[in-house]
Amino acid sequence: MTTTDEFDNLTTPLETSTSPALKFSVYSRCSTTKARASKMQLPHYTASTPMFMPVGTMGSIKGITTRQLEALDCHVILGNTYHLGSRPGPELLEKAGGLHKFMAWDRGMLTDSGGFQMVSLLKLANITEEGVEFENPHDGKMMMLTPEMSIGLQNSIGADIMMQLDDVVSSLTTGPRVEEAMWRSVRWLDRSMQAHKRPTEQNLFPIVQGGLDERLRTLSATELVKRNAPGYAIGGLSGGEAKGAFWRMVSLSTDILPTNKPRYCMGVGYAEDLVVCSALGVDMYDCVFPTRTARFGNALVRTGSLALKQGRFKDDMDPIDRDCDCPTCKTYSRAYLHTTVTKDTTGCHLITVHNIAFQMRLMRDIRRAIIEDRFPSFIREFMQTRFGKTVPRWVVEALQSVGVDLTVADEKGGYAATAIDEDFQKTPNV
Repeated sequence: MTTTDEFDNLTTPLETSTSPALKFSVYSRCSTTKARASKMQLPHYTASTPMFMPVGTMGSIKGITTRQLEALDCHVILGNTYHLGSRPGPELLEKAGGLHKFMAWDRGMLTDSGGFQMVSLLKLANITEEGVEFENPHDGKMMMLTPEMSIGLQNSIGADIMMQLDDVVSSLTTGPRVEEAMWRSVRWLDRSMQAHKRPTEQNLFPIVQGGLDERLRTLSATELVKRNAPGYAIGGLSGGEAKGAFWRMVSLSTDILPTNKPRYCMGVGYAEDLVVCSALGVDMYDCVFPTRTARFGNALVRTGSLALKQGRFKDDMDPIDRDCDCPTCKTYSRAYLHTTVTKDTTGCHLITVHNIAFQMRLMRDIRRAIIEDRFPSFIREFMQTRFGKTVPRWVVEALQSVGVDLTVADEKGGYAATAIDEDFQKTPNV
């Protein structure tokens, strides 16, 4: 694949922040929404934002090599601190010179704190002020993950961006527990900052918490900004909450977080979410969705997802997407992928390549639309392709909040949508 740098004609940033291990430069802003196009200079790579980061849980994206990721124009990938801390472990990673060298990846890397896995995957998790107590799945012994231990593991991994250990609660949780977790996460951030041993080589991002409570979200974001971090994450969402609440928490957070620093919305990967959240001012995203859904035979397209296991594709000689120039679309038909995805891993690999290419191309298109100041028209075209005349109400309301009204015809008298009440809009299958 060949890609062009959409920033080529932009020489002077509008706004910049510089930290010891990160320089963030905003080069263009949408004149209608809160979207912006920026460059983020990391120790290992200079990434363009808004960007999507594929998830490589144990130091690899399943079914794809690092060289293929580079060819697909992937700028930053994720690693999972809990899994990497168990295998290969900090000793081997330090011996290898960090995960970048161990996995032969010389571009950007972000690692999570490991706390989410402690709570979601393991038995007998118990949150105390000290940290997260859990049962070791290997020997059954009780163990403790503290903010200091999480940072120590991430220092050994050597990622460009590290996440603080936060007190994780479900986005559906209400009551005093949400405020307790929010303030504990602030205290754990301070401990994480004190434990960070490589501040000139790695960046530590705090995580905005507070559930679906506007007051707590505001308090959390305000407290974190006082710490003057290189960048900030918006956490505690994408956990089954109503999408109407989701977008409001995202927008509230971006209103408070600094305009000259990167904003990362954790766990977001559906195409419509990427477009909407970019309009709300988010710069970075990650999600297992594009690669996980590929392993089930689902190929991403602008209209939704092609379930290639279905029999209707058995004689279809078209590529997944005629407009896609990824190696899969240039070489293989839907019929071939249908045959292989139901028999062996070849099809899963090829669809994974396509799905990552799809995400990367979508983000490039978003960046170009922002730079050329036509992002509102891009949004309209995208949503018309995605949903036709009926768009989920949460999408309509989120975009109305930043000046893009899909229910009113554009200046050409064209597309106007009807909002439908689907809080939990799923990626359409076509």
